[in-house]
Amino acid sequence: MKLSLYIARRYLFAKKSRNAINVISSVSVAGVTVGTMALIIVLSVFNGLETLVRSIFNTFDPDLKISPSVGKTFVPEEADLKLLSQVNGVACYSLCLEENALLRYDEKQYIATIKGVDDNYPEVTGIDSSMWDGEFILRSEQGRPYAIPGIGIANYLGMRINFISPLNIYVPRRTAGIDMNPENAFVRNFIFPSGIYQVEQEFDSKYVFLPIDFTRELLEYDNEVSTIEIKFSPGATEPSVQKEVRGIFGEGFTVQNKYEQQEIFYKVMRSERLAIFLILTLILIIASFSIIGSLTMLIIEKERDIGILRSLGADNDLIRKIFIFEGWLIAIIGAAAGIFLGFVVCYIQQRYGIVRLRGESLIMDAYPVVLRLRDFIIVPATVLLIGYWAAWYPVRYLTKKYLAGH
Repeated sequence: MKLSLYIARRYLFAKKSRNAINVISSVSVAGVTVGTMALIIVLSVFNGLETLVRSIFNTFDPDLKISPSVGKTFVPEEADLKLLSQVNGVACYSLCLEENALLRYDEKQYIATIKGVDDNYPEVTGIDSSMWDGEFILRSEQGRPYAIPGIGIANYLGMRINFISPLNIYVPRRTAGIDMNPENAFVRNFIFPSGIYQVEQEFDSKYVFLPIDFTRELLEYDNEVSTIEIKFSPGATEPSVQKEVRGIFGEGFTVQNKYEQQEIFYKVMRSERLAIFLILTLILIIASFSIIGSLTMLIIEKERDIGILRSLGADNDLIRKIFIFEGWLIAIIGAAAGIFLGFVVCYIQQRYGIVRLRGESLIMDAYPVVLRLRDFIIVPATVLLIGYWAAWYPVRYLTKKYLAGH
């Protein structure tokens, strides 16, 4: 093996009689380098986007969410809530009530989702760390209720934190009968905003947070809730806590973790990541045809050397290994160069943010990049596998002609 590797290295770096072989070998190395670098960069960008999305969802989504399997609301049993608070791994929870409503601020109107929550809601999700203006305060010291809209809603309505202009909220009256006056078909109340949050455009343009008792009064409910959102205590084991919570509430409820709450989105991201990986791998396979061409020409050129090696006692297996190793060396050099360049590009982007994002209401200025060891294992393994196939194919078939004649 050492002898075949030594000869292969000499063949690769020695000057060939045909200059075209040198050119094709260089093109092969360059093709593998570019393909490997592209794989590292694209996968690292996907890692960054996934990390960014997870951080956004972690700001808004609870660790566990309990919702009814059928219907929009339910009345939680006091016994179940007591058992929930005693579950090992549950730090706190918040009762939540959601419904669509018409918002009116001065002369502008907007349809949004009002979300009534308990006073401890910031402890459950950490939404208070994403305030764009003001503070996440649901009620004053005197008990006056406050609203916290997203920046998308606030910008559309021209809302400001001035405690002068109130936010008017209209919801359809649940007990409304036939009335000639359309205003009697709605429950109306007003509230002042105490802060404006900014998480992500979809959330910022959809939700307004309110105290849950204010929301129940507006919706003409007594003790109904839409969901119960749970925060884990440090060191909690998600599967065991989720299983125990399911046991408390029974089959009529759905208990979802963070992944399950956004399952479709995560599946789409993984599918896109796999699709990009397969496309770039296909490009690498196409680029590997230059390795096949290079080895084909080299085998033809080294016909005389093959005869000399055979006369010196070299067997067919040794001769095949020489050319297979040469093809593999091309793949190894290209993969090493591609990994290094990919790492350098990702590091520069991570450190200096050269490639910028464009648009409004973005939570970061540059494309996020996250380097993961897994990618630096999978990508070289894929490249070397393709390189081995590209070397084995011409050697397997072309050496038969020359080895059979000696």
